[in-house]
Amino acid sequence: MEPIKTQNKHIRQATVLLPNLFTVGNMFLGFFAIVSAINGHWIAAPTAIFIAHVCDILDGRIARWVGHTSQFGMECDSLADWISFGIAPALMVYLLALKDYGKLGFLLTFFFVLCGALRLARFNVKSIETEETTGLHFTGLPIPGAGGFLAVLVLLFGLYQNDHQGRTMNIIYQRIPALRAGIPIIVFSLALMMISKIQYTTFKRTHLFRPQALRTFLITLFVIFMIYSYPENTIFILYTSYILWGVIQTGWRTIRLRTKPFQPQKG
Repeated sequence: MEPIKTQNKHIRQATVLLPNLFTVGNMFLGFFAIVSAINGHWIAAPTAIFIAHVCDILDGRIARWVGHTSQFGMECDSLADWISFGIAPALMVYLLALKDYGKLGFLLTFFFVLCGALRLARFNVKSIETEETTGLHFTGLPIPGAGGFLAVLVLLFGLYQNDHQGRTMNIIYQRIPALRAGIPIIVFSLALMMISKIQYTTFKRTHLFRPQALRTFLITLFVIFMIYSYPENTIFILYTSYILWGVIQTGWRTIRLRTKPFQPQKG
């Protein structure tokens, strides 16, 4: 039987390795999505992006839970995010829709990839200077949100192209042609939002397994049930709601600051 100290050392090594495994899984799924898109698998490719988003959420939470966060891990996570939520979704949407726009489609695709890289670089710099990773808000749309939204559009476009509605509600399925027509504007807007000053919540204070978080736990169960029952609709609504909520919150905050009466300082 191994000494207790040796066993504890092995346990610590395992806990340090665990978040890195999710980061590698994130990267693997991004590469898998790229290969699937090249082969025209328009369900497998976006599905891999959705799973990669779950891995991206878990690797950070697990790293904080085991108390092992590092600059090296953050850089690896950023590289994985750029592949899974920058390059992969951009390539998917280009092959399925933007290539029809010629040079404009190519430039829009590259612009999205570029803004995704700038968004990650800015986050890494701010996390060092101001410890943004511990804050409650992100500055600019997080790249998983932008890439995930493109992925769900690709999923919807693929279903419509193959004349297969699946479990997509009519209210969304009937608007797929309009979404496809507006894809250049959507890609350009998402790219700008990533490098904007719009604030988005990090959900870092959301804890599912604490007694006071019963409501959050029930909402999470409901969302999981909806994803199981109506996957395309629920995922589309989740990404759309997150993107719009950040815009609404930032706009409301700006209006309140501008309309707030000036109060001179005393003394």
